Amino acid sequence: MEPLEKILTSSAELFSQYGFKTITMDDIARRSGISKKTLYLHFANKEEVVNESITWYKNNTTNACMNVLNSASNPVEAMVQMLAFFDNTFKRINPMALFELQRYYPEAYKNFREMLLEKDVELMKENLKDGIAKGYYRDDIDADLLAKYKIETSIMIMQPNQMVRDNHSITSVAMEIGEHFMYGIMTHKGEKLYKEYKEKYINKSPKI
Repeated sequence: MEPLEKILTSSAELFSQYGFKTITMDDIARRSGISKKTLYLHFANKEEVVNESITWYKNNTTNACMNVLNSASNPVEAMVQMLAFFDNTFKRINPMALFELQRYYPEAYKNFREMLLEKDVELMKENLKDGIAKGYYRDDIDADLLAKYKIETSIMIMQPNQMVRDNHSITSVAMEIGEHFMYGIMTHKGEKLYKEYKEKYINKSPKI
């Protein structure tokens, strides 16, 4: 792995686990297995690392979602696979991370939101329209509005809020909201498939 790839991978891991405030350039160099001198050859300061690692992480996540959408046999399977994917992702995210990104690195947070609205909303909208056309989702839903709603609730879940408490983890909240969303858009035909795929991709995973 090239030094730049090591830096971006390690930075994304550190920021998602511990947030953005306390992580130092020393921490990043140590996790990357490189010297600080090498780190500073690529980035002038921590802010640059934050900006680039956020873009790198978001692009990787979007590409993973695109792969799911392209490989799934139908829109419902794609949606359930994405629920499972983000269930695993949320298990590795510190709930304070996005809050700290917004507070201490507003430009990086702004770019992160713009990427979500530009790419993820479109992917969600495509899934919804495809599901409507194939009879899995209700034909009276507003695909554009619900795509934005789904992404906005995903952002909300990743920030400190009244729902995420000691007895309600970020993963349980995300899954509950995700299931509520699905039952709000599916037809009977879609619900039947949803139950099958949920058992295959989600229920088989051990609870953490």
